[in-house]
Order: sequence, then C-alpha cells, then structure tokens
Amino acid sequence: METTSRPNWWTRVGDWFDERLNVRGPLEVFLRKPVPKHAIRWYFCLGGITFSLFLIQGVTGILLSLYYKPTPEQAYDSILFIMNNVRFGWLIRSIHSWSASLMIATCVAHMLRVYITGSYKKPRELNWVAGVFLLLLTLAFGFTGYLLPWDQKALWGSTVGSEILGVVPLIGEYLLGLLRGAAEISALTLTRFYGIHMLALPVLAFIFLAIHFVIIRRQGISGPL
Repeated sequence: METTSRPNWWTRVGDWFDERLNVRGPLEVFLRKPVPKHAIRWYFCLGGITFSLFLIQGVTGILLSLYYKPTPEQAYDSILFIMNNVRFGWLIRSIHSWSASLMIATCVAHMLRVYITGSYKKPRELNWVAGVFLLLLTLAFGFTGYLLPWDQKALWGSTVGSEILGVVPLIGEYLLGLLRGAAEISALTLTRFYGIHMLALPVLAFIFLAIHFVIIRRQGISGPL
C-alpha cells in the first residue's frame, strides 16, 4: 500500500496564502528567469554583494540601536558599553563598521563595472539613474554613521565633511545650517544624523532598491562588453 508524504509546514503555509491571494503564479513568473552564462562572472555579482552587505548593515544596525544612546553625554559611553559589556557586542559593531566600508567599495566597483560594460545605455538609462541615487545614499549612510561614536575622530571628520556643503553657491550656508542644526557640530547635529541614518536613509534605500530590482527583472541582466 502506497503512502503519500505530508507536505512540510512551509509548503502548507504557501498553499494557504496561494488559495486566498493567488500569489504563487505571479511570483513564479517574476522570479523564475534564466540567468545568462556571462552573469556568473564575479564582476557581475558586485551588485548582489553590495545588497548582501546592505542587509548585514540593517541587521547589525538594529542590534546596535538597542544599546546606543544618541546624546553627547552618553553616545561614546554607550559605544564602550557595547564593545566591553554586551555579549558579542564587539563583534556586531566590528561587522557593522567593516561591512559599511566594504559596501561603499563594492557599490563604487559595481558602478564602474556598469559603466565599463556600457550597461547604462538604452534601454537601461532609468536603472542607471536609480543606481546613482543608491550610490549617493550609500555615501550618506557612511557619512551620517561616522559621527555617531561621538569621539574626536568622528567630530573632526564630520566637521570637515559638513563644511563642504557650505561652499555650494547661493544655498551653501542654508544647507550647512539645515544639516548641522547650528553653526557648529552640536547635540542637535547628533540627533539629526542619527534620525537620518536610522529612519530617512533606510526608507529611501528600500524605495530605490525596489525600483532597481523591478527594472532588472523586466529588462534582464545586461550583456558583456
């Protein structure tokens, strides 16, 4: 007598949703797309590596935010507490710091690959624009996160970096005041950087990532040089 194996819980959950929302068919059409042979070369994987580092940044950033205190009196001490007292806190912060640098490097390398292989040309101009915005957001993540440890290196680095906005013609002083919240780096600056780093930039990043991925799925991976 033959016995049929019962579907696992994951399959049953999928069947439950598909019965009510009919999502399996559209998802299979969207996800099951052949990958061209040239796309398995390592330099065609730089975008995926950047996205993986972004996810690592998100997870480790959420864990760090459980203990970080964005005030001038407590910011540096909270970093020391994470590094010395929280279990595996030193590891989480190190992963967050190193993956931030790697994310910027792989994002720049990905943009260079797209430019060198001509993947920004018609009909992929809009995807190139979305990628440029993602590069700017990546740099903004690094810049706003640089101040959060609130040590001398962070203070002077953020002071010099923010002063670049002051030289923008006509609106430079306004942009500098909007970013800092005061004439100098202060408690308000730290609060603004933390809010931008944890709230504004992730929302914008997810929006442009969604646009980026949808266009890639519609147009497919670009060809080699």
